[in-house]
Amino acid sequence: MTDEPEDHISAAQFHASPGTAGWHVLYGGAQTLFPTDSLMIGARFARRVAEVAAGLGRAPDIDLRARCVAVRTARNPRGRLARADAELARLVTEAARESGLAPDASQLQTLQIGVAQYPGVDTQEFWRVVLGYEHLDDVVADPLRRGPRLWFYALDKPGRGRTHFDIAVPNAQGAQRAEAALAAGGRLSWGDDVPAWWGLASPDNHGVDIAAWGDVSEAVL
Repeated sequence: MTDEPEDHISAAQFHASPGTAGWHVLYGGAQTLFPTDSLMIGARFARRVAEVAAGLGRAPDIDLRARCVAVRTARNPRGRLARADAELARLVTEAARESGLAPDASQLQTLQIGVAQYPGVDTQEFWRVVLGYEHLDDVVADPLRRGPRLWFYALDKPGRGRTHFDIAVPNAQGAQRAEAALAAGGRLSWGDDVPAWWGLASPDNHGVDIAAWGDVSEAVL
């Protein structure tokens, strides 16, 4: 079963929905972290999330760790949001409250890798095969959504590749993350889209983008 196009919503619409405080829209969908005091507490909460999701016919990504449970709502593999994702976020937050837990996005982030391609060269199939990934529209991605997605863009002319990291963070954390990187010796290589997007370079000139735009986007994907 797939979501109908008319059910798709933007990140801004997701945040306007009741019960979504503490959730953020990064690469792959709406997500947050629930800190826990032990693996057993996390395991019980993860089971509760699965029960809540089953009641809505959803299958979110649930990542259980010793000190937290990460939940990502999107069923669409590309990360497009539906109205049911906002409802799932609300119900998961309610279940967390009943368990004495609360969302905490202070360490939330999603990594994506931007792969530069020379004119006339298409490397998508190489990266898909070597990583065991699958094609999803304009990206290749881990079918189990464990590793970072790869998206591809063309260079204007042959030369040194500009493959780089894209790090999606909650909108309110973008400036702080970029400022910390600059203080650690980085430089601003592209600033036309600040505060939505910071193009940074490491001290040895490797590219890193801090992406805060997706969390507040009004576009319906």
